[in-house]
Amino acid sequence: MECIVHFNVVHPDKVKELRGLILLEAGTKPTEADFLSMFSDMGFQLIVKDREKLIFAPTDPGADYKEIRIRELDTGEDKYVEDKDLKSVITNLLPPTQRPI
Repeated sequence: MECIVHFNVVHPDKVKELRGLILLEAGTKPTEADFLSMFSDMGFQLIVKDREKLIFAPTDPGADYKEIRIRELDTGEDKYVEDKDLKSVITNLLPPTQRPI
């Protein structure tokens, strides 16, 4: 199974949005080692800075970027994303007594 990793490379003056690919067994999720291997293959030598937020820092103090942040993991499975505009329109069309809290 393919897992597309959407991530930001944070430079001092800009942020680049990039993607990487990790191949996984069906039904599994990527591990820290999978992320580090993918980044290494892309030329980024990193260590884990924040496990919960999936933030990585360069091992080279002279690197031209400050950190890498994983934004999203796309395994091809359906995922729910709230459509705020649609919710706003529907809320405004409902009578006041039936509006959600």
